[in-house]
Amino acid sequence: MAKVTITLDADLALEVMMRVGATSPQDAVELVVRDYLSTDRRTIARAGGTRDGERFLPKPPPVEEG
Repeated sequence: MAKVTITLDADLALEVMMRVGATSPQDAVELVVRDYLSTDRRTIARAGGTRDGERFLPKPPPVEEG
C-alpha cells in the first residue's frame, strides 16, 4: 500500500492521540481515517444513499391540462 505524508498542527495531533488512545500521531490519524471510512459505509448501507431522502419530500401537485 502506498504511504502518504501529511502535516498537522501539533495540538490537533495530540488531541487525536488522546481521544483514540494511540501512542503515535501516525497511528492516531490512521485509526481516525479508518473509522470514518467504515462508519460512512455503514451509515449509507443503513440509511440509503443521498438520493433516497427525496422519497420523503411532499409530492408536487399534478399539473392541470386543458
